[in-house]
Order: sequence, then structure tokens, then C-alpha cells
Amino acid sequence: MSQPSAQQEVSASLAEEKKSLDVLDQLMQPEVQNSLTVLVDNLPKLAEMVTAMTTAYDFAKGIATDKVLINDFAQGIGEFVKPVQEKAKGIAQAAIEAGERSQADTSSTVGLFAMLKMLKDPEVQKTLRFAQAFLNVLAERKN
Repeated sequence: MSQPSAQQEVSASLAEEKKSLDVLDQLMQPEVQNSLTVLVDNLPKLAEMVTAMTTAYDFAKGIATDKVLINDFAQGIGEFVKPVQEKAKGIAQAAIEAGERSQADTSSTVGLFAMLKMLKDPEVQKTLRFAQAFLNVLAERKN
């Protein structure tokens, strides 16, 4: 039983010796030596970069794990989104109600005089000005 373990030790030491020879062979190559020289010359810069990156990492990790900050941020976003969400719901409800009214009132037709009367409505005027400006912007961007 001791003989196989001795063989294993010999093969392990040979493998380590081969690895160390491989490393020494690599270190003897001129390209590797040039690369090592460049690395040694730039070690102060690399150390400064690693320090800055470590500081940034610590800061980001602190922010990511700070429950109070995350809750405050979520509440701030919620306060910003809530009015927009309510306005969007109001517009959607108005569109649904208008669709229902237009489906319910299929017996009446919109004639020329009714359209001319609608053109005097301030909301229609506002919408038409917006549509005209929007189409002008699209035409300018197309050209």
C-alpha cells in the first residue's frame, strides 16, 4: 500500500517540476519579459486604479445594501409616478367612456353643420392646433 502512494508522490512531484519548468520557460521568453517590464513600470498607476475601483465598489455595495436608501428611493419614484399614473388612468377612462357613448349613439349622424359647430369648440380648436403642429414637426424631420 505504501508503494502506490510513493508512486503518486513521485508523479505529483514530477508534475509540479514540469509546471515550474513551464513557468520558467515562459519567463525566459522576451515577449513575457517585456510584458513584465511594462507591468512593473505601470504598477503605481495600476495600484491607483485598483484603489479607485475598490472605493467605487464599496460605495456601490453600500448603496445597494442600504435598505433605508432603497426605500426612500422607491418612495420618491412612487411620488413622481403616481400623478402620471392617475392622469393616464383618467385619460384611459375618458377614452373608454367616449367609445361607449359613440357606440350607444349610432342613430345620430354627424352632418356638415354639426361639424362646423364643433369647429368653434375651444377643445376642438386646441386639438386641431396640436395636430397641425405635430404634423409640421413630422414633416420637418422627414425633410
